[in-house]
Amino acid sequence: MHNKTKPRRYENHQRGKPAGNYRVKFRDYLESKGLKFTPERRAVLEEVFSLHKHFDIDQLYESLRKRDEHLSRATIYRTLPLLVESNLIREVFHCQDKVSYEHIFGHEHHDHIICIKCGKLVEFKDDRIERLQKDVCKRYGFKPVEHRLGIKGYCKECQPRRNPG
Repeated sequence: MHNKTKPRRYENHQRGKPAGNYRVKFRDYLESKGLKFTPERRAVLEEVFSLHKHFDIDQLYESLRKRDEHLSRATIYRTLPLLVESNLIREVFHCQDKVSYEHIFGHEHHDHIICIKCGKLVEFKDDRIERLQKDVCKRYGFKPVEHRLGIKGYCKECQPRRNPG
């Protein structure tokens, strides 16, 4: 059951300070679209920002159920695109028939490598890649808005073993 008398306090993982700006950003986005900031949308938003890892819809649903939030999967399916459109979260990967998400509000840009066999996901940042992308955009007179680099393959543990001989 949703407890309205004791609001949960969510912390910004990077700074250790209350992270209320994501709430304001989402509320403002919803208002700009003529939508309401319902208790159900708020519960999904708060749970997403309490997770400090990549997640899929099933994991988010289970996490909400553990907190005794009685929301349907349909509510989550309808809310996540709004969070994506408001630039609070993004789809990271489509892999193993699931979509992974992460919250990006207040976090530095990074890229991903994912194993298509076991699902292991590695975040990385490489300034050489960032410079190369800027150089390519400059060369073609292109003004970038966003980019995503995701490499799918097999991790060391899942790579096929070669038999000698």
